[in-house]
Amino acid sequence: MTLTNFFFANPMLLVVISLVFGLLVGSFLNVVIYRLPQMMQAEWTKQCYQLFEIKNPSKRSEITTSFNLAVPNSHCPKCKHEISALQNIPLFSWLFLNGKCRYCQGSISARYPIMEACTGIITALVVFQFGFSWLTLAALFFSWSLIVLTMIDFDHQLLPDDITLPLLWLGLVINSMSMITFLEEAVWGAIVGYAILWGVYWLFKLATGKEGMGYGDFKLLAALGAWMGWQSLPVIILLSSCVGAVVGLGLIVFKGRDKNIPIPFGPYLASAGFLALLWGDELTAFYYSLIL
Repeated sequence: MTLTNFFFANPMLLVVISLVFGLLVGSFLNVVIYRLPQMMQAEWTKQCYQLFEIKNPSKRSEITTSFNLAVPNSHCPKCKHEISALQNIPLFSWLFLNGKCRYCQGSISARYPIMEACTGIITALVVFQFGFSWLTLAALFFSWSLIVLTMIDFDHQLLPDDITLPLLWLGLVINSMSMITFLEEAVWGAIVGYAILWGVYWLFKLATGKEGMGYGDFKLLAALGAWMGWQSLPVIILLSSCVGAVVGLGLIVFKGRDKNIPIPFGPYLASAGFLALLWGDELTAFYYSLIL
């Protein structure tokens, strides 16, 4: 019996394995979410020093050589004590330690196990939806990328090109093999996705003199269009806009948030893109049934 046939005969076992694997991936995504923006900031600082020919750069610019996704090892942010492998088991270590560092008893944010759990659930959901296939592998990379983009944009209002651009090109590559849609529809999805938000950006800027969104949003919607084709764009834009409007109004009304403080749009685009990946045909059919 081949591995494919084995998992086809035991789909729930595949889902359970995927859940556990997703927890491990979630632990790595926490590292990417925390470190990538710092690495980018350090690289920008280094480039500025070179541009302005500053001979004595600060230590912060040296972070690019001593701080990356692999170095240093995970450690407590308060006492700086290195975390051992047994203390770094996704989700369970945090629960076992009651959310505290073993050495200094400092609190460890619940965000880390929540991210691991969410990644595990999303991974299992993708595998359950698509089964044991190459499409599943591509969909997992897509989903994990959206998780990272969501959290980085939420924290820093930044959608790194290091993620959005490879995501766009990978969408075109997989659809050159017609894995989700046809290549022509994917190419137009990327073009139209970028052009729509680019047009909204300039209309808003000409009308108000302010920037309503960043260029990262254009690239993310282009990537979503490259993955699922231009037909999915109306649903993605509608879903993300509705959720973004509701959340934004809620923050203003119930949290007293200043309406002039920008709200990142990337998380809503990413959420809508993930829903379109799993149930795009159903959502698109429902959308067109309402307007036709």
